[in-house]
Amino acid sequence: MTATQRRPDAVSGTDIRVAGDWFDMGAADAPHPADGEGPVRSVRVDQFMLASTVVSNLDFRQFTDATNYLTDAERAGSSFVFHLFLKSVTGTPAFSVAPWWREVAGACWQAPEGPDSNLGERWDHPVVHVTRNDALQYCRWSGARLPTEAEWEFAARAGLASQPYPWGSELLPDGRHCCNIWQGEFPNINTGSDGFAGTAPVNAYIANAYGFYNMSGNVWEWVADRFTNLHSPRAVKNPRGPLNGDRFVAKGGSYLCHESYCLRYRTSSRQALPASVAAGNLGFRIARDLPDTVTL
Repeated sequence: MTATQRRPDAVSGTDIRVAGDWFDMGAADAPHPADGEGPVRSVRVDQFMLASTVVSNLDFRQFTDATNYLTDAERAGSSFVFHLFLKSVTGTPAFSVAPWWREVAGACWQAPEGPDSNLGERWDHPVVHVTRNDALQYCRWSGARLPTEAEWEFAARAGLASQPYPWGSELLPDGRHCCNIWQGEFPNINTGSDGFAGTAPVNAYIANAYGFYNMSGNVWEWVADRFTNLHSPRAVKNPRGPLNGDRFVAKGGSYLCHESYCLRYRTSSRQALPASVAAGNLGFRIARDLPDTVTL
């Protein structure tokens, strides 16, 4: 895998050429059976390009400056913010199953905690509060697309078969933090011992063997596939997900994932989200098809 060129529309990343191959997708020991990580199945992906980082706030600002685009959260007038980031936590929790989320008026990509917040020193952090539609609009503008779930997982694994993390088998190799996840007692005490309580820069920590940053933790990433938790165990080439359904796959986990509740920061982890959802821990990275003239 080799970095080929700086994206002309990007600030924070490079496109990395990924040679296609077969790999074992999914996991047999998933903590949440309904997520549909298993069964482990043999999958092939063709060659493609994938951004080394998620789209940053500065990347997204280039897009909005060029197009005057308003995100879905800006048009709706609110988005979901984690309760510890609010100066005063009032009102009804947004979700009964996740009461730590609050719907905050004025929260959007450039005001991540509401109208009294701004990006400040976070221009190199992931853009958040973006719906799947927002991600697709950015892709159209930049001549890109969302990666498929299989492409994303192949890139995250970076040739490491049956390993839970992009860097190997241990969450803290030699005691070193390799990703941005919850440290402490979820959902009320985050020590930030990995360096960040919220988002981290898009190129924080160490890249995996293929050159991709933050494929575990930091922010969930939209991918192209609709969600299903029913997979054939048969070998398949370039799976694209079901044709129908109102939920879509997000991969990678976020800074809010913790072993006591979520444990969705492994390479096989996935969750199902409505396309219209936006939150302070949800972003995306872009992929591209290789030109026909490119040979490996």
